[in-house]
Amino acid sequence: MYRILVADKLAPKGLALLEQDDRFQCDVKVGISPEELASIVGEYDGLLIRSGAKVTAGALAKPGKLRAIARAGVGVDNVDLPAATRAGVLVMNTPDANTISTAELTIGLMLALSRNVLKASASLRAGKWERSKFIGTQLAGKTLGLVGLGRVGKAVAKRALAMEMKVLGYDPFFFGDSALGGQVRVLDSLDELLGQVDYLSVHTPGGAQTKGLIGPDQLAKMKPSACVINCARGGIIDESALAQALNDGIIAGAAVDVYTSEPPTDRALLEAKNITATPHLGASTKEAQLAVSVEAVKAVMNYFITGEAANVVNVAGIVTTLDEQTRPIVDLARRAGAILSPLTAGGIKQAILTFHTDQAKELAETLTRFFLVDLLQPHLDESLNLINVMQMATERGLDVNQVKPSHLDSLGAILSISVCSSLEAHSIVTSRRNDGSPCVLRIDGYRMNMVPAGQMVLLFNDDKPGVIGAVGDAFGKNKINIADMTISRQDDLAMMVIKVDTQPSPAVLQQLAQIKQIRKVFAIYLPELSEQS
Repeated sequence: MYRILVADKLAPKGLALLEQDDRFQCDVKVGISPEELASIVGEYDGLLIRSGAKVTAGALAKPGKLRAIARAGVGVDNVDLPAATRAGVLVMNTPDANTISTAELTIGLMLALSRNVLKASASLRAGKWERSKFIGTQLAGKTLGLVGLGRVGKAVAKRALAMEMKVLGYDPFFFGDSALGGQVRVLDSLDELLGQVDYLSVHTPGGAQTKGLIGPDQLAKMKPSACVINCARGGIIDESALAQALNDGIIAGAAVDVYTSEPPTDRALLEAKNITATPHLGASTKEAQLAVSVEAVKAVMNYFITGEAANVVNVAGIVTTLDEQTRPIVDLARRAGAILSPLTAGGIKQAILTFHTDQAKELAETLTRFFLVDLLQPHLDESLNLINVMQMATERGLDVNQVKPSHLDSLGAILSISVCSSLEAHSIVTSRRNDGSPCVLRIDGYRMNMVPAGQMVLLFNDDKPGVIGAVGDAFGKNKINIADMTISRQDDLAMMVIKVDTQPSPAVLQQLAQIKQIRKVFAIYLPELSEQS
């Protein structure tokens, strides 16, 4: 019998699926603290949560029997994913359940903006009759710009098209000139999109790579009559910049449902001119609440009954497909993908994987899929796993090539990979040390012998005196300890890979980028080495 802990309120219909199956025992403990969760979670095989329960690294320090966590909803911000990965715990979510509800809220907020619904309602409730003051605009004939063409973005597009709007899109990981059968024209850059739209709606994943995607420079490129909507994740639109743009008349209005911190602690945006704000209602419909509960329960049950792992957000399939011989080689591929992912600007168009050893050649398809999951996942809102990643890559026009040379690599490489985008190309060569630990031999041709693990900062810089000192000084002033440093040079350029004890904030990375000789700065997190690496 599998024991399942339910740590948040789920719809009764979802819980009934567990209660009616004698293969499962269900315990409901709503409102459990992280400390209490840590003390009992190891007694359970599975954990069902929503956004309330906090699954911290401490809660996963002694995972015991725990094998799977299912989040009833999309965001997994309340789960420490690196800790879950290190603990060998699969984390799943339910990305499709609230798609329609979020898309409908987006359209609703756009309508509220265009017809001044909130301001007119407040005026009437105050005893006024000001029809002429609240003359709005109709959506038909207007242009909607969508940043992100995943599930929700496409759902919004379908509804906007039905309202006779013109829809444009931008998604660096969507390849092709159009979407939805040619009804949505896809542009090559965000800047090209901004100046053409009457409404801009963002539908990208959250996180470091999209934080501040729409900032003061982007808002300044929009029409003064344009409006902005965010029902995706807090932080994608710079809240301070948005408040300033509204107050200065740079744009005409905005509707926001999600915030950098929830509840919002900074009132500037909520008190800005022409703002319509809602308290994260994207998935707050009876239908969505029911759907996420049922899908989360089914995900846990299917995993334990059949081994199927759907909508995995950390290590898809690893617990059922890997053994002591294959795990270290797969680990190399995953770490290579995680390193190349932040380096590659623009949509990735080609990936070439070269397998240098017999074992790597035998695992070529598996290694390719694991590599692509870690390369693409940070850029997409769809959950990737070993089953769907090739399909996702094909749909986006990503050309994936596997090369199996007959000769051994002179460097002793096991797996080497190059990726190309419309803007640039990057490469990595990996191997293993004598003690079995993973090793990076080259990045973009820069020679090294570096163990890829932990929190790292990668810098490309001019090879001139004083750069290392300036970098060390920046870390020191911000009380970030440097644990290790690898330096490699080519001609008049150099690359530094610096391992640090604590994650540098965006402000610290910005300080590094402002050092005169620094050309590019990237923050990369990789899991620490397990005993099996």
